[in-house]
Amino acid sequence: MSKSPGRDDGRRGILSLAETIHSRLAAAADPKRAPAMQAYMKSAMPYLGVSAVPLRQICKAIFADLRFESAGHWQAEVLAIWRGARFREERYAAIELTGLHAAGTFQRIDALPLYEEMIVSGAWWDYVDAIAAHRLLTILRNDGAAMRQAMLAWSVDANMWKRRSAILCQLGAKAETDLELLYACIAPSIGSREFFLRKAIGWALRHHARIDPEEVARYVVEHPELSNLSRREALKHIGK
Repeated sequence: MSKSPGRDDGRRGILSLAETIHSRLAAAADPKRAPAMQAYMKSAMPYLGVSAVPLRQICKAIFADLRFESAGHWQAEVLAIWRGARFREERYAAIELTGLHAAGTFQRIDALPLYEEMIVSGAWWDYVDAIAAHRLLTILRNDGAAMRQAMLAWSVDANMWKRRSAILCQLGAKAETDLELLYACIAPSIGSREFFLRKAIGWALRHHARIDPEEVARYVVEHPELSNLSRREALKHIGK
């Protein structure tokens, strides 16, 4: 039996999950902070003025007893929040909902279209990196073969944010990193002049260097076509 995601605010009756999130975030907003937050993120979508820590606390409280009837139910709730967002913090809340423990069994290959929509329509690093570095890795662990093929396809996609996501999808894999997949996802973008792709390549290599610095150093030496930015990021914590 699933529990309803709605909340009773005592005035309007049962609110949808998206409405509840908006209401709680609005109540915690600091409008004086909002313009600076929007300017920092270069965001067309306005901010309410809720920083990361209170936002996560609000989400934790709202999501505490949520249960979902199915993967489809969960995805519908995420997309209702995402698509209906008027403020950037609401989209952050949608991303928080994707990582909910109660949705753990839904992190399979059939969730990839959900994340693809969020990545393509979000089209900025704060959204994309949170999804790529955490949610995509979980799917890769759960449905390795299918997800591997999907990330190889994303690595050559015309959409830059999908390419970045493919490069970053193993960011937290540590010793489990599939180097063949990592290098295959890097290869199509290795000569790109796009900052966000160059940065992603360096970032992914730098993370793996924590586990195997010699391998990353070897890769950098053998790939002189790496941009200076990618090379600098990759070798950042490797001793001379």
